[in-house]
Amino acid sequence: MQASQPEPLALDGPLILPLAPEAVACGFPSPAEGYWSGDLDLIKHLIRDPASTFVWKAAGHSMTGAGINDGDLLLVDRGINPAPGRIVVAIVDGDYTVKRLDVIQGRTVLVAENRDYADIVLHEHTEMSVWGVVTWILSRPTIRRGVRPLR
Repeated sequence: MQASQPEPLALDGPLILPLAPEAVACGFPSPAEGYWSGDLDLIKHLIRDPASTFVWKAAGHSMTGAGINDGDLLLVDRGINPAPGRIVVAIVDGDYTVKRLDVIQGRTVLVAENRDYADIVLHEHTEMSVWGVVTWILSRPTIRRGVRPLR
């Protein structure tokens, strides 16, 4: 997707929310204490450096295996080293894409996390630069009624 670069986050101050005293069980329920243990500043928790952090909206389905769905918001930090294994926003021949950065048999590859999509194997004539590293994926939970997950 070809687009102009987004603006850095404009943060006026902390975003404080109450923090539960313990992790919530995803298996069998555990007894709750019924109180909050303090506050969590979401800005400090999610943002390493506000001046180098941007929000991108994901479009498409090539990264569903990494938990990135169409319409999710991605926090992208331009100040983090784009090491193999990280999910990155890359510019390939002038177009933006989100993929997992890897090196396979000595070649740089942008890996799609959906088998229905091809990886991007970089060749000597391919122009590619990493715009930034995805640090968080912000998505809404799926609403499902009367359907049990496949086992």
